[in-house]
Amino acid sequence: MAVQGFRDIKEIRLGQRDPYHFKLGPCQAPDPPSLTVGLDIPLQELKMRLFRDDASVIVVSAPGGCGKTTLAKMLCHDHQVKENFKNNIFYVTVSKAFNLNAIVQSLFQHNGHGVPDFQNDEDAVNQLEQLLKQIAPAPTLLVLDDVWSGSESLLDNFVFEMPKYKILVTSRFEFPRFGSTYKLPLLKDEDAMTLFRSSAFQQDGRSYMPDEDLVEKIVEGCKGFPLALRVVGRSLCGQPAEAWESRVLTWSNGQSIFSSDSDLLLCLQSSLDALADKGILKECFMDLGSFPEDQKIPATALIDMWEELYKLHTGGVFAINNLQELSFRNLLTLVDARKDESDVDGCYNDTYVMLHDLLRELAIYQSSQEPIEQRKRLIVDLSGGKVPNWWTQANQQHFGARLLSISTDELFSSSWCNIQTPEVEALILNFQSKENYTLPEFMKQMEKLKVLVLTNNGPSPAQLINFSVLGSLPSLKRIRLEQVRIPPLCNTTAEFKNLEKISLVMCKISEALSNRSIQISNLFPNLVELNIDYCNDLVELLEGLCDLVELKKLSISNCPKLSALPKGIGKLGNLDVLRLRDCVKLSGLPDSIGRLRKLSILDISGCLQIKEIPKQMGELCNLRKIHMRECWSLCKSELPASVMNLVGLKKVICDTETAKLWEPFEYHLKNLRISVPEENINLNWL
Repeated sequence: MAVQGFRDIKEIRLGQRDPYHFKLGPCQAPDPPSLTVGLDIPLQELKMRLFRDDASVIVVSAPGGCGKTTLAKMLCHDHQVKENFKNNIFYVTVSKAFNLNAIVQSLFQHNGHGVPDFQNDEDAVNQLEQLLKQIAPAPTLLVLDDVWSGSESLLDNFVFEMPKYKILVTSRFEFPRFGSTYKLPLLKDEDAMTLFRSSAFQQDGRSYMPDEDLVEKIVEGCKGFPLALRVVGRSLCGQPAEAWESRVLTWSNGQSIFSSDSDLLLCLQSSLDALADKGILKECFMDLGSFPEDQKIPATALIDMWEELYKLHTGGVFAINNLQELSFRNLLTLVDARKDESDVDGCYNDTYVMLHDLLRELAIYQSSQEPIEQRKRLIVDLSGGKVPNWWTQANQQHFGARLLSISTDELFSSSWCNIQTPEVEALILNFQSKENYTLPEFMKQMEKLKVLVLTNNGPSPAQLINFSVLGSLPSLKRIRLEQVRIPPLCNTTAEFKNLEKISLVMCKISEALSNRSIQISNLFPNLVELNIDYCNDLVELLEGLCDLVELKKLSISNCPKLSALPKGIGKLGNLDVLRLRDCVKLSGLPDSIGRLRKLSILDISGCLQIKEIPKQMGELCNLRKIHMRECWSLCKSELPASVMNLVGLKKVICDTETAKLWEPFEYHLKNLRISVPEENINLNWL
């Protein structure tokens, strides 16, 4: 041993060995691969976080195969990191089936410390804490690689209050309770090409060299996913021209990348397998494949689907919780574009989901493993004039799917086949059109249909044809229409007896409401919730709207031409939530608002032209919360003295100027809290 020690010292002095690899044991960080691509910037960003005094635990998070482990190895071998932590860098691969006792033993062995006998896991953790205190105050870095969901209790065992003690975690999942998360980005085009070439082309140059255009198509199909680039590259390395061309043709014909690359499937499949004991979470993930590629998925559409498909009738709380859980697992990106995140109040109009193309393809692939007649969800893409063989034969076929998604583009002729889907409960129609869109006749057979989500991804609202078909659906409860022109309601004799919720986004609705004699209450006798968002042609609401006596939520936002509310709005005796956000020309609230005795939430934020609050507002005995940011004209007046009667009012969310209006009443309203949150300028929705 002494001879070996002298050799070690000699090699260090001669520069033949890194001094910080001297006498390292089982927790030595493995060397990173000889070729690393696209990780230089993440490495610098991660080092900046690591050297911050306030960062004790950092989680590097990304889907499987994105380079988290490689980045951790690079960090451990970085010169600045080794200068700072020296021999006190401990690297442990945790994995799914971890053994706490074995991990602690390896940490003791790392620098040659004797391993004590542990009576149990608690004793092992206590002994580890004593070891780390002996090392202190020297800086210490513990790297826990490949930590899986549900391992929070494991992480708790390694968190100790000690100066200069840092923990780096790599995981496919996020652990927000432990603080800072660094999301490792996917590769940019140039880096993706470099990584692919390193796997696809032999160094001797003897293998087939395809045209650059063919290579670019293959790389584009891998969507910047490092694992996909490596796996696909290796599978094509040394292959003849036909293999390359066949791969491109296969993908262009709609076949999944997972059909030809089992290694890639196995890697990402493990993330889905981890959802096996999470109730409906896996089903929710696979539902995301029902929406078009590279499009923001509105959280409100998912709420509508999941509340009916999975009985999550909680006002969106469980649905949003599922999205957050999937986001923590890096299976989607949750984008919140609200100006103020301090209060939700069940409003998720500005919350969206972004799904990486490869993960979307994984969701679709998983949904298509059963025979087509037995699938839970049937996802049909008719874009580009491509029609599956079974589509033309569907007149004789019956499908058992509960969710049906059909996507079309401007090439679609609106010639629907007579598909037989009597079990469908949620129908998603994605299309691109600037003129007309005809609702399919086969919808009339969907007696179990509860949710319709219809989205036009074209440049302008399209005229909705065959609107009356919706009136023949006895179970329909929720309709969400985006960027369509709704025909006059007076032209339909249908009654939507069971319809409970209507959401209209970027729609043209003036024609639908052009006839003031429409008996809206007869059309929608059981409507509970009405959402109108970004409807630029809405000037006023029909007085007949006030006859919707079952209405509990009325939300009108971002409608710049709306100037007045119906005078009889007080007849909505069951109204619980009234949102009028960012209706910049709305000039005031009707006096009858005082009759809304069940109203608990009022939102007039961004209503720039409201000059005064009616004195009848003091009669809102159940009012608990008011949002009134950026009510600039209102700031020039005073609140009516009657607001002193709002004894149940608990919170006013406002800006600095509006807060001054409430100062004279704080003494009388003992339960009132005035909140002036900082504005969250979020451009992720762009």
